[in-house]
Amino acid sequence: MPTVDVINFDNQKVGSLDLSVEVFGAEVNEHLLYESVRHFMAGERAGTASTKTRHEVAGSGKKLWKQKGTGRARMGSIRSPLWRHGGTTHGPQPRDYSYRLNKKMVLGALRSALTAKLRDGELSVIDAFSLSEPKTKGLAAKLGKLNSAKTILLVENAENKNLALGSRNLSGVKLVTSKDVTTYDLLKYKHVLISKDAAEKLSEGLK
Repeated sequence: MPTVDVINFDNQKVGSLDLSVEVFGAEVNEHLLYESVRHFMAGERAGTASTKTRHEVAGSGKKLWKQKGTGRARMGSIRSPLWRHGGTTHGPQPRDYSYRLNKKMVLGALRSALTAKLRDGELSVIDAFSLSEPKTKGLAAKLGKLNSAKTILLVENAENKNLALGSRNLSGVKLVTSKDVTTYDLLKYKHVLISKDAAEKLSEGLK
């Protein structure tokens, strides 16, 4: 069973915490990590690219010249894809790129990501994100004492208004709750700072 030190905002050890071996000591499956990140990014795609067909572009529907006798090729509409400013054939249309990923794969990827972070020394457990006021400057100073990583993912168990207000303008810092944490965020951010309550919640919920 993995045991980690619990620290406070002054980077002092205030205790220890036993984590679930099924969640924080699982086998790291790189294929699951890839599939989970691919699934997340597909859901983030806008899919708003759109082109107009010959029925949607502006232009008269009048036949340009008579069918026979001119010596020119027959032409029925100025909106034909063969003409400049005509419609587009088989162009992109708005679509949804998201797809469903098996729940077992999603949970397995989360376990792999958490295990990898703990194994690589990129995960720390803090006793509580206690801020007396919602000040960005104060939070930045506290985070500076804990580590020097350029990007930090803060994982809290429940909504923390002071923490949310204090972290929203910090570059490279993102705050999520334990129920909203994703494999993509765990891999994107260099260091994960997780509250003790959130770590216990994940240990129970991802078994």
